[in-house]
Amino acid sequence: MKNETIHIERLSIGYPGKGDVKVVAEGICAGINSGELTCLLGANGVGKSTLLRTLSAFQPKLGGEIFIQGKEIDTYTDKQLSRVISVVLTEKCDIRNMTVTELIGLGRSPYTGFWGTLSKEDKAVVGDSVSLVGISHLAHRMVHTLSDGERQKVMIAKALAQQTPVIYLDEPTAFLDFPSKVEMMQLLHRLSRQTHKTIFLSTHDLELALQIADKIWLMDKVNGVTIGTPEDLSLKGSLSHFFARKGIVFDLETGLFRVDNEYTDEIRLAGHGQKYAMVRKALQRNGILANRNVESATYIETGDLKDDGSFVLHRPDKEPATARSIEELLELVIQTVDIK
Repeated sequence: MKNETIHIERLSIGYPGKGDVKVVAEGICAGINSGELTCLLGANGVGKSTLLRTLSAFQPKLGGEIFIQGKEIDTYTDKQLSRVISVVLTEKCDIRNMTVTELIGLGRSPYTGFWGTLSKEDKAVVGDSVSLVGISHLAHRMVHTLSDGERQKVMIAKALAQQTPVIYLDEPTAFLDFPSKVEMMQLLHRLSRQTHKTIFLSTHDLELALQIADKIWLMDKVNGVTIGTPEDLSLKGSLSHFFARKGIVFDLETGLFRVDNEYTDEIRLAGHGQKYAMVRKALQRNGILANRNVESATYIETGDLKDDGSFVLHRPDKEPATARSIEELLELVIQTVDIK
């Protein structure tokens, strides 16, 4: 069962300016549940980092209340907060002469004595954290030898070792290649379920957040923060309105964004399956609307993957032209002066 770990009432965030206070957002009311992955989305400069720092108690709030497990955040001591909130930042740290296990062990600092000596129980927690993240093969590696993706996993394991109910992450996929971004988001989603923790992160990876997150926070300077599941935000029009830009359109069928091409021509496609989809994509990328419903004398037979792999362009008063690749097909189509 999911419980509301964080409750926010009329929160105002910002920072002191020259002679006054700069308010970034105000009147934020929300709840964040355990066992959920929540993603914060917004343009650069909108205040995502300010919100994350405020929720983490790194920066004082301007007004309102933040309750964590029913207790207002300002009533926690620093030591108490270290057992409630763990934070994974995006900055790269040049850590040398330390193994992965030793770094993860630092997550036990809120529970160890002055010298930071790990007990048997502490070492067991570190081992469990390593296993949860799936980095047992990295346990004895030196931290400075790790890739960006490996290092990020280690920092997540360190946060798990801290045994807090809440984990905040600042753009955890920022320096990763696409496969690693997907793996990281899937890992965080799995951990939210498996550990029943509240995991909240800021990100610019819109497409991944819409496909993986349980909840989305949309933050802008006009509307403040809009909250909901990706699907609810889609149906309400919040996503299409939030990211309204020329050349971008929100696809209601897929719940994702796509490039809004400007079409100068159109052509009928005959076929199905993967070849049909890839030909359609290539043509539309080149400004040619292509599908089964277009009425044009010129048309393309895409066939399927089981045939010889060719594509056939049919044009009035001309012999059919065969292309062995989509690149060849594009050249043939573009050379056709009057498609219609």
